[in-house]
Amino acid sequence: MSGEDEHEALLESIHRSAIATVVTDARQADNPIIGINDAFERLTGYSAAEVIGRNCRFLRGVDSEDEGTVALREAVHAARPVLVELLNYRKDGTAFRNAVMVAPIFAGDGSVRYYIGSQMEVPEAQGLDPRTVRARDHVAKLTPRQQEVLRLMASGLLNKQIAYELGISEKTVKMHRAALLSQLGARSSADAVRLAVEAGI
Repeated sequence: MSGEDEHEALLESIHRSAIATVVTDARQADNPIIGINDAFERLTGYSAAEVIGRNCRFLRGVDSEDEGTVALREAVHAARPVLVELLNYRKDGTAFRNAVMVAPIFAGDGSVRYYIGSQMEVPEAQGLDPRTVRARDHVAKLTPRQQEVLRLMASGLLNKQIAYELGISEKTVKMHRAALLSQLGARSSADAVRLAVEAGI
C-alpha cells in the first residue's frame, strides 16, 4: 500500500467511528489537522473547513487546565499514546469536559507519520471512571494474542511492523485485528485504540 493509499485509508476509517476523531500530520509544522469525522463536527460545532490546517489547541479556552495540555504535549513529543481529560470549548463558546485520546501512527521507517485523536464528552468526574472500567472489561475478553496486537496498534505500529514484533505473518495480524475489532464492538481501528488507551494497556 502506497503512502497516499495509507493516507486515504486512514481518513476513510475515522468516518466509520461514532466517536469524534481527528487525524493530524506529524510531518508538518505544528501538527495540523488533516481530517475530521462527522462526530467531531457534532461535538464541537466546527466544520472541516474551519479546522483543517489548524492544531487542536483551538478547543482550549480561558479555564482550560494546563496540566492536561502539558501531558498531551509530552506524550506527542515522546510519540506515545495518552488519555487526558480537559475543559474544552465548542464553537458557540459552551464549555464541556473532554476525554481526549491521542496516539501516534508510525511510518514504515519508524518515524511518526500521523497522530489520531479522539474526543468524548464526559460528565464531571464522579469517583471511578466508568470508561476505564468498561474498556478493561472489553479488553479482558480478548485472547492474549489479540491483546498483544491491540497493544501494538495503540503504540502506533502498522500491520507489517506488528507482524515483525510478534514473529507472525502480516496476514495473521490482519486476522487478529479483524477479530479483536469484532470482539470489542469497534467500528474502526481508531475506536479500538481508544479502548486500549482507556484500559491502560
